[in-house]
Amino acid sequence: MMFDLAIKNGLVYKKGEFFKANVYVKDEKISAISSQEFDSKEEYDASGKWVLPGFIDPHVHFHLTVASWTSVDDFYTGSVSAAFGGVTTFIDFIDPVSNLKELDRAFKERMELAKDSVVDYALHSTIANPTDPAEEIAKRSKELGMASIKLFTTYSSTNRRTFDPYIDDLLALSRSMGFVVVVHAENDEIIKRFEGKDVLPKDHSKARPTIAELSEVIKLAQISSYREGQLYIVHTSSGLTAKEVLERFPDALGYTLVLESCPHYFYLDDLYFAKENGQLFLMTPPLRSEEEVELLRENFDAIYTIGTDHCSFKKDEKLSGKYTREIPQGIGGVEFSFVLMYTLFGEEVIDKFTENIAKVYGMYPEKGVIEIGSDADIVIFDPKKEWVIKEHHSASDYNVYEGFEVKGKVISTISRGEFVVKDGEFVGKKGRGKYIKREEIYW
Repeated sequence: MMFDLAIKNGLVYKKGEFFKANVYVKDEKISAISSQEFDSKEEYDASGKWVLPGFIDPHVHFHLTVASWTSVDDFYTGSVSAAFGGVTTFIDFIDPVSNLKELDRAFKERMELAKDSVVDYALHSTIANPTDPAEEIAKRSKELGMASIKLFTTYSSTNRRTFDPYIDDLLALSRSMGFVVVVHAENDEIIKRFEGKDVLPKDHSKARPTIAELSEVIKLAQISSYREGQLYIVHTSSGLTAKEVLERFPDALGYTLVLESCPHYFYLDDLYFAKENGQLFLMTPPLRSEEEVELLRENFDAIYTIGTDHCSFKKDEKLSGKYTREIPQGIGGVEFSFVLMYTLFGEEVIDKFTENIAKVYGMYPEKGVIEIGSDADIVIFDPKKEWVIKEHHSASDYNVYEGFEVKGKVISTISRGEFVVKDGEFVGKKGRGKYIKREEIYW
């Protein structure tokens, strides 16, 4: 057999271990993993490098419009930036909908935007105070390949909040129907105390305090445990939340509950909001105290997946407002997510970027692993390279991680057997990304 691509002499990662082997690709799939030499149309020497599964970002917002702002990274620029960070698959969101008719329209609109992606992508269904029954929304979402349904427990003033009885219905159905309930968890009543008020960036964390996240996550964890649901909490921001969940729900983690967090909550604290141009760091949920950042690092075991919540804007947009309600919320980060977390935790982070996400979101074993028959999504990674973050490939004109010293560098990114980034140069093709349908998910 003549293979399409041979990745030779690297250290291949599989099931938590490294071993020296050659990886052979045929027809977009991994076809052989062997120490033997086979004929191939193209060879790539990975000597001294790690050969990792392609990273999956489960949480990005490309071309997201909220109020009068639209995030500047579309599916092309966002996916290019992602590829430089080793991301070969990402999951975005359709716009929030309240009924089946809106669901179909929002899916169609998002798919039209997503067709420019250079790497593979999936979509989350997103609901906002829905009027159609939970079972009907779940059934149609699954038919469209979106077996994960995102909702908000806040933003009632803009009719985006989904209330507890409906969430209970979804969690009760999630395991039997095979879908995941994805939640932005903040206590609406606590947050509404500051709604409409002039909140300065330096007070953003006070206006959306840790207790708003903590109390909501604990309540949802209890409901999911009772219903034996499949609950996924996005962007866990505080170490207090992670610690409390780890202590109170140790048996639920990975079964009825998954916590996701983001690199910025491990690196940045709420003192950044008080800096000059602190608006550039605004996102929701907000950054937390130095103590909570340290606590999050200490309770890293509670975090099962890492996403970025990538939602980038131009500098002048972020600096144009005085109060938080006048400033678009969100930062970039998809390009540097893995190296930032690897710098802190070493190889412990690999599964949280790969196999864990693939399993949680119904893409395993096609994605997230280097195994025969899996998609040939591969990252060539130099674990010893030390460097300073400078240039980036986002459409944004600033990067909150500029100047950070990191260890480990993505050298090449391969999507379904084709290089998207090769030795630090972009060689991908606009529109080559494929939609990944996810119709059944069971934990």
